[in-house]
Parts: sequence; structure tokens; C-alpha cells
Amino acid sequence: MSEVGERVDLREAPLSLDEVVAKVSRPGAGGIATFIGVVRDESDGRAVTRLDYSAYAPMAKREMTKIATELEQELDGVRVSAIHRIGSLGVGDAAIVCAASAPHRGEAFKACRELIDRIKARVPIWKREYGPDGAEWVGWVDARCSPDGHEHHDHDH
Repeated sequence: MSEVGERVDLREAPLSLDEVVAKVSRPGAGGIATFIGVVRDESDGRAVTRLDYSAYAPMAKREMTKIATELEQELDGVRVSAIHRIGSLGVGDAAIVCAASAPHRGEAFKACRELIDRIKARVPIWKREYGPDGAEWVGWVDARCSPDGHEHHDHDH
């Protein structure tokens, strides 16, 4: 059996669903669920032409390993794998591939869903969207702005 840390990764090269499926496949797995997150051409009503993903790689991989370990401890018989792409991606490119195996399909589906949800919520990976109107960091809020409004003094945006 491969170690959990060997089943999660970040990379700049195109991703392969087959790779994560192979990492979770085993004789006792009666179900394997997969997820592919793909760059789409629109976000919040804005056209998107490409995305740039950045990460603090050591911390991101450590947190991905922690998430995988948690899931494998929480859900009996589950094994998970995920690879997230970093760098510049075009529309249609895979940004993340995830797989989860379990003795039965219900646990495999649950583990795969939890895996992607926890990665999106906790892993330090940042996304910048590019479109006809320029570039915009996704989920970034200017720290100079007040949390309840847009009162600011020293900057424009």
C-alpha cells in the first residue's frame, strides 16, 4: 500500500485521472469515485480565457496529506488520491483530479466529495482569472478595506 503523502501532489504538467485511479485501486475496492475540476470559460458572469494557480507548495502538499489522512481515518476502508495543477491553465484544462476507493460505492462517493471540498477550503492554492477585462484574484479581499464595507483611504480599486 502506498503512503498517503505519495498519493497527493502539486504539479505544473497536465494531469491524468488514470494516475489517481491507479493510486487508489486495490482488490478490496468495490467502488472508485472520481472528480475532475476543469477550467471553464465563465466565472460570476465574467468571461475567462485562462487561470493561473499559485501555491506555497510545501504547505499545500502538507495540508493535502493531512486531509487525505483524515478521510482515510474517518471513513473505514477508504483510500484517496488528489493532484492539483499549478501554473497557467487554459479553458478545458484539468485543474485537479481526485479519486477515492472504498469497499462500496457510497463511501467512495462520500470520500471523493469530501476530498475536493476540504482541498478547496483549506489548501493554500490561489487562483487568478484572466479575461477580456484583465486579471482578477479569486477570493482575495484587499486587507486595507473594512470587512463591512468599502471604506478605504490610501488606495484605488
